[in-house]
Amino acid sequence: MKRERRSKKPVTAPATPPEEHDAVEHEVTGWKASTAGLSGLTRLARAGAWLLVASGPLLGLLALASTAAEPADTRKAPAVIKAASGVAPAGFAELYVAAYLEAGQGTESTLAPYYPTPVSLTNTPGARSANRTVAVATNEVSSGYWAVTVAAQVVSHQAGRPDTTAVQYFRVGVQAVGPYWAGGAAAKPDSTVGYAATSLPAQVAAPDTLSVGDLAYGTTRGNALTDPVVDTASSFLTAYLTGTGDLDRYSSPGTRLRPVSPAPYTAVKVTDSYDNSANAGIQSVPSDGTARRLLVNIAATNTAGQTYPLTYALDLRSRGGRWEVWALTEAPALKSGSAPSAAPRPTDPGTGTRTTAPSAPAR
Repeated sequence: MKRERRSKKPVTAPATPPEEHDAVEHEVTGWKASTAGLSGLTRLARAGAWLLVASGPLLGLLALASTAAEPADTRKAPAVIKAASGVAPAGFAELYVAAYLEAGQGTESTLAPYYPTPVSLTNTPGARSANRTVAVATNEVSSGYWAVTVAAQVVSHQAGRPDTTAVQYFRVGVQAVGPYWAGGAAAKPDSTVGYAATSLPAQVAAPDTLSVGDLAYGTTRGNALTDPVVDTASSFLTAYLTGTGDLDRYSSPGTRLRPVSPAPYTAVKVTDSYDNSANAGIQSVPSDGTARRLLVNIAATNTAGQTYPLTYALDLRSRGGRWEVWALTEAPALKSGSAPSAAPRPTDPGTGTRTTAPSAPAR
């Protein structure tokens, strides 16, 4: 009996559906991607590459522009404006006015170092002199040319009469040669320095005398040391002017003040005081951090037994139930919005005349 031979066909695994294929690949590689997805990524990457190629020249131009602009900014240093100093011309004018006041007939040469033009004087030399000269105003009229006003304490000497003293004012034109620190206009710091007056001095009227603005201390506190504010001020100023006591004990933490040395006085007494508390009856120290302004008049006695009045403006702060000096201010504080005003001018001691404003012409 013959067996029927059957042909053996190779056994193949059933085709895996696309979804299962993606799942298998995800399990192996950790990425889940499909043919469609890979095709989309390919197109996206190709588009990005073309975008980079197209934008390359533009990016290059922008980089070149920014690179070119940066050095220009760093190279441009801000312009430094050096203002000429009037200190030296002012000092020169002070010496010139002092020499002018003492000069007279036969001593004109004493003016040559200041005013090189020949001068002929008729007054008696030494008939007047200057105890002191101080420049009170300097104005740069033009580059290297100054108008300086000098106040002089002039002493008049007359035979058989006591000397008389008066403050007079003189204006002088001064030319300055040299760098800006010397009042000149030279660019080089080592340039030659020199000065010359352009004329004889001109006597001028005194500046206006002002009526001071209202001070910011409207409450009178007196001089009783039972008031904590007055007591702190007295103890602080005693340590400050006599060297007696520890100055830091009466100062706020962080306040750096040094006593006057050598100590010019041996005793300090408060004669009167004023503050901005608006209530003189307050004796208790308020909560920490409370600020108060204090104006103190004192009588300071030196080793010779001479007593001199002095005034100090103090800023106080409260801490730990007591007052402490937070600052020794440069000048008494003015009320907000307060401004000085011109007072009627007294008789000028130098000329014996009263300066008044010109009246309006009649119409």
